[in-house]
Amino acid sequence: MDKIISILGCTGSIGTQALDVCRAHNFKVCGLSAHSNVELLEKQIREFKPRKVCVYNEQKAEELRKNIADLEVEVLAGMEGLCQLAKMEEANIVLNSVVGMIGLVPTLEALKAKKDVALANKETLVTGGQIVIQTAKENGVNIYPVDSEHSAIFQALQGNECNKIKKIWLTASGGPFFGKTLDDLKKVTKADALAHPNWSMGQKITIDSATLMNKGLELIEAVWLFNLDPTQVEIVVHRESVIHSAVEYEDNSVIAQLGVPDMKIPIQYALTYPNRYPCPCKELSIFDYGKLTFYKPDVETFVCLKACIEAIKMGGLMPTVVNGANEQAVALFLEGKISFVDIGNIVYNSLNLIENKHNFTVEDIINTDKIAREYVLSQVK
Repeated sequence: MDKIISILGCTGSIGTQALDVCRAHNFKVCGLSAHSNVELLEKQIREFKPRKVCVYNEQKAEELRKNIADLEVEVLAGMEGLCQLAKMEEANIVLNSVVGMIGLVPTLEALKAKKDVALANKETLVTGGQIVIQTAKENGVNIYPVDSEHSAIFQALQGNECNKIKKIWLTASGGPFFGKTLDDLKKVTKADALAHPNWSMGQKITIDSATLMNKGLELIEAVWLFNLDPTQVEIVVHRESVIHSAVEYEDNSVIAQLGVPDMKIPIQYALTYPNRYPCPCKELSIFDYGKLTFYKPDVETFVCLKACIEAIKMGGLMPTVVNGANEQAVALFLEGKISFVDIGNIVYNSLNLIENKHNFTVEDIINTDKIAREYVLSQVK
């Protein structure tokens, strides 16, 4: 395949696995970006030989320039650098796997430059869904989901474009605290919350999985990606993480995608769609599992999920509010400044923070995110 890829967030979990896929299929990498991990980025540059790279941290960018002075690679920095990588002329697909709100503007820049986007940055659709989807339509380009759940839905939709969706079954592992009570959660430590049973991920997304915030964000994403009403998305706790999600059609048939819990499968499908190729991951053996289990989520204990459900029903800027509040709250938890249960309480209370707005700009999103973060910081004693 003649794939030329620009990867935003190349040193994180998704980015490094994407490079595994590129390595396996000899895809060309024209651009790489990292936040600050210049040691790993340098190794990737020397292997994949991109034309441009970006380090979001300006000081680290200067360090990288000195370290790779022997190479003909342009080193960019900050948001401007990310945007340049997002619209590189030779790229025919951009993988956006940066963490946080910084992913929104580069996604829009890639779409405006008529680039297909393989999207792993949740905040892009959670905060700017209506703007992002409209921009993709206006420019005649595609957004391919990288999240395992959204990829599963996308795969289950293939060949069914003319059929009416009844609902989506969005699966959740339940995280490390499945079945725990609110009293149990009050004793949770950072180490407990970072011990995910099935997936190996970065710290922020691992905490989001523990609070079920991650599933709430994915519900919001699904609404935008697949043009659904929030009531059409049903969250199902599936502890084994074998069924990655399913689509129920009008005739009550349910089509699901199964596989081992390995992100290389959805990453590769996003990069190679509509084709499938051998993947550098383990083959699924259903005999190893023996049985699969399913449960309803506990939204009263895991209030981050409840907050996200209410936010997408309210629409407008409310998903931006809960997303920003959560990002800041998770950062404070990882710093040991608030407790695990404080995350959910703060996120849920943020729903009353602003007067909602349904017609908004990117600037409105950025300002709302700032307000939400300042609110969270004000709650720390």
